[in-house]
Amino acid sequence: MAESNETIIKMLTESYCMELETVANYLAHSVNLDGVRAEEIKKSLAADITEELTHAQTLGARIKQLGGLVPGSLSLKFSQKSMQPTDNTVDVVAVIQGVIAAEDAACSQYKKIIRATDGEDYVTQDLCIRLLAAEEEHLIQFKGFLKEYTN
Repeated sequence: MAESNETIIKMLTESYCMELETVANYLAHSVNLDGVRAEEIKKSLAADITEELTHAQTLGARIKQLGGLVPGSLSLKFSQKSMQPTDNTVDVVAVIQGVIAAEDAACSQYKKIIRATDGEDYVTQDLCIRLLAAEEEHLIQFKGFLKEYTN
């Protein structure tokens, strides 16, 4: 069943907020983490910030193309509880698990949009397929990190 532009814009806006929240949390963790074991994770998060920000910019452009408006800071809705920084700056495993949860949520969101646009909005669908591929790559990378830290 085809979704209306309004519904698609709403879903894209949710993804936009998720990407910006990921940027904020990756930035915090890339600065806050301490310890020798944290260095590779910090580097990976710092590198991913640019990519996640680019995802938000791409989503914003599509929202505008569909007739919507990109929300400002007071309208952003954040919900990544698992990615919140804590006082324990050496808990690398918790950060990795938070990244996995955030990337998994992003993948689920993009799959939802892909299904909603199927046969109706090929541009948005293609965009979300490409974003899904990038998020799955991050997810696999951090699942690999988790194996190393938990074995």
